[in-house]
Amino acid sequence: MQKHWWQETTVYQVYPRSFKDSNGDGVGDLKGIISKLDYLQNLGIGAIWLSPVYRSPNDDNGYDISDYQNIMQEFGTMADMDELIDQAKKRNIRIVMDLVVNHTSDEHKWFIESKKSKDNPYRDYYIWRDPKNGGVPNDLQSTFSGPAWQFDEKTGQYYLHLFSKKQPDLNWENEKVRQAVYKMMNFWIDKGIGGFRMDVIDLIGKQPDKLITGNGPKLHDYLQEMNKETFGDKDMLTVGETWGATPEIAKLYSDPKRHELSMVFQFEQVGLDQQPGKDKWDLRPLQVGELKKVLARWQTELDDQGWNSLFWNNHDLPRIISRWGNDKKYRVESGKMFAILLHMLKGTPYIYQGEEIGMTNKPIKDFSEISDIESRNMYLQRIDEGYKKEDIIKSINTKGRDNARTPIQWDETEHAGFTTGTPWLGVNPNYKSINVKDALADKNSLFYTYKKLIQLRKDNPIMIWGDFRLLDTPDEIFAFEREYQDEKWLIVNNFSNNKHKLQLADINVGETIIQNYDHKITDVSDLELKPWESFAVKVVD
Repeated sequence: MQKHWWQETTVYQVYPRSFKDSNGDGVGDLKGIISKLDYLQNLGIGAIWLSPVYRSPNDDNGYDISDYQNIMQEFGTMADMDELIDQAKKRNIRIVMDLVVNHTSDEHKWFIESKKSKDNPYRDYYIWRDPKNGGVPNDLQSTFSGPAWQFDEKTGQYYLHLFSKKQPDLNWENEKVRQAVYKMMNFWIDKGIGGFRMDVIDLIGKQPDKLITGNGPKLHDYLQEMNKETFGDKDMLTVGETWGATPEIAKLYSDPKRHELSMVFQFEQVGLDQQPGKDKWDLRPLQVGELKKVLARWQTELDDQGWNSLFWNNHDLPRIISRWGNDKKYRVESGKMFAILLHMLKGTPYIYQGEEIGMTNKPIKDFSEISDIESRNMYLQRIDEGYKKEDIIKSINTKGRDNARTPIQWDETEHAGFTTGTPWLGVNPNYKSINVKDALADKNSLFYTYKKLIQLRKDNPIMIWGDFRLLDTPDEIFAFEREYQDEKWLIVNNFSNNKHKLQLADINVGETIIQNYDHKITDVSDLELKPWESFAVKVVD
C-alpha cells in the first residue's frame, strides 16, 4: 500500500458550536478555534475534522445546510474560515471539512425552487413521489422517528427525508446534482483544505422505491465519479461515515485500486451495548469479549486492501468513559486505558474534543433539558407508546447526542471558560475538577497520555504498519501484539473495575513504552492487573 500522510497522523474532531466562543454570544465560533490552535499543536494532532460550519438554519445543528459556500453567521465569516485554514497550516495542521451531501436544508435554494412546481428545473434535485392509497408512498422510516416522507400541499406529492423533515434527500441519480456537488467540493479544495469527512455517504445510492437506503447498487459508481471529478489526483484524507459497513464493504470504499475513499468510519462496535434487533435506546451491558472479536476482525480482514479509522467518540456518540469506562472512581485510569488501547491499534486515530481531558456525560432529569432533535423526537414517540419517563431519560443519559456536545471545559471559571455569555447548551457541572487548565498543569493527566501516544505514533512505524494479533486471554483482558520488521510490542488492557490475573507464557518483556499505573513491568506470566490497567511493552527474544 502506498504511504499517505493520513495514515501517519492523528485527527482531532472539532464540534464548533461547543469548542470556544470568542464573542460572548454563547456559541463557539471560528475565531474561538483559531485562538486554541496552539493548544492543539501542543497536543500534536495533524488534522482537524471540522463539523459543519456552513450556512444553516440549525434544525440538526448544522447538518442541514442551506448554503455550502457560505459560513453560518454564528460561526463567523468566510474570511475567518480562510484564516483558520491558513493559521492551521502554519502549525502543520490540515482542515478536513464535513461534507453533507445526502441531503440539504429545506431552506437551500435548490429545494425552495424544487417545491415551486412539478416542472421546475430543480424538481428532480430531490426525491418526489405521488401518494399511495391516499397516504405515504411506502413504509420507509426517518432516523429521527416517524415516516421518511413529508407531504407538500402545493404540488400534491411527498418528498423523501431520511432524517428531519427539514433535511430533504438529494437525488443522486440526477447528474446535475452530482456535478453541482463536485463543483462545490472543488471550491473548498481550491481553498487549501486537507480533505473531507463524508456524512452518511453510504445513503447517496438509495433506491427508495425498492426500500433500499444504505449501500445502494450505484453507490460506488458515484464515489468513483466523485474521486475523479474532485480529490482523486490530490493527497487528501477522505473518510466516509458508513453505518452499515462490513469489512468486505469497507474494502470496496478504501481499496486504493478502486479510487474511492481513504477510509471509512465503521460502527459495528457502537451497537454492542444495544439489544439485538432493537433501537440504540434499548440498552444492554457491553460484553468485552464481543468487542474484542469485532475490533480484531477489523484489524485483520482489511489486510492491505483498506484502511481503518479508529475512534471511541464523536459528536453523535456519548462520552466513552461514561459509556464503557468508570467516570467516577477510575475516570483517569479508564480514560488512559481507552486511549492506549485505541492508539495502539492499526489505523488512523480520531480524538473527539474533550476526550483528551476525560470529559464525561452530563445527565439530565427532564425533557426541557434536551437540545438534540433525535433525543427529543424519541422521547415524545416513546411517551406516546407508553414507555416510562424514567426509562426514556435513562436511555438518553446513556446514549443521547447532547452528552458529546456540552461545551469544552477550558478552566474553572464560570461556564468553564467556554464563553462570557450564556452557553447554548449547559456546561457539565464537573468543569471545576475536569478542565484543560488543570490537565495541562498535571504531568500525569490524561492529556499527556494522549500527547505521548501521538508522539509515539510519529516515532514508531510499528504503530502504523505493524501486523495485529489478538492474544487468548479472559474476556475482560484485551491483549494483543503488534509486529513490524524485527520489532514486536505487547499491549495489555484490563477492561474492568476488577483486578485480573494476566498469565501469558513464553513472552519476555523489555522496555515499557507507555502505561497508566506507575510500577515496573518485568513479567507477564503471572501479573496481577489493577482495575483498568493498561500498558504497552517491547517483547524481547
